Amino acid sequence: MNNKRWVVKIGSALLTKNGQGIDKNLISEWVEQIVYLQSKNIDVVLVSSGSIVEGMKRLGWKEKPSDIHKLQAAAAVGQMGLVQAYEYLFARHNVHTAQVLLTQDNLTNARHFENISATLENLLKLGTVPVINENDTVATEEIKFGDNDTLAALVANLIKADKLIILTDQHGVFDDDPRNNSEAKLINEIHYDDEKLERVAGKTGGILGSGGMYSKVMAAKQAAESKTTSNIAWGREEKVLIRIFDGQHIGTIINC
Repeated sequence: MNNKRWVVKIGSALLTKNGQGIDKNLISEWVEQIVYLQSKNIDVVLVSSGSIVEGMKRLGWKEKPSDIHKLQAAAAVGQMGLVQAYEYLFARHNVHTAQVLLTQDNLTNARHFENISATLENLLKLGTVPVINENDTVATEEIKFGDNDTLAALVANLIKADKLIILTDQHGVFDDDPRNNSEAKLINEIHYDDEKLERVAGKTGGILGSGGMYSKVMAAKQAAESKTTSNIAWGREEKVLIRIFDGQHIGTIINC
């Protein structure tokens, strides 16, 4: 029986303690859950942000620079801390990790696509957890916009994932902006091409605006191209990944 495949994306707002660097205690909880998923024949690819914030902490920068090259330098420094944290925490469970740095261009170039696909296939067969981040030292779009949401969706397409789990600092997709409307309701489940989802996430005049939840909804729609179901959920929810595996409705499920 072939293992199921999940892509788990963790955003920088979750990974860092209010911008103070990597929260290893919280990462440890996700690591334990991913190891559990592996024991249930789920292959997991982890897409992790957080390198810029960790780099800023290591360099002693209090404010995020606007200069793109300084951001790229921070990402390069912070990536070391990110990889070290995952390697250490997974090693406690005798699980190997593998760093994979990509750009969106890598996934749109046919030759690169084939090479990356073959590499990920072999890493998953070896029982490792690939830890993917955008290569910020050469790619500027992630720093400006996407926060790896699009990259996670493209990886889901690449490995034909069964699920894309986007862990965020929000509880899911709401029918209105909960910051402005206290009666906004969480959308528990919706189809990726439902007009309601388009209305809520519409970039032009939409209540969510550009970036933020918009990019996560667009990532879910991209993932649906490979028949991947997405979950957008609050990452601090207790045992969030295990509960999703158990079939509980956590956050917003976007069906394909």
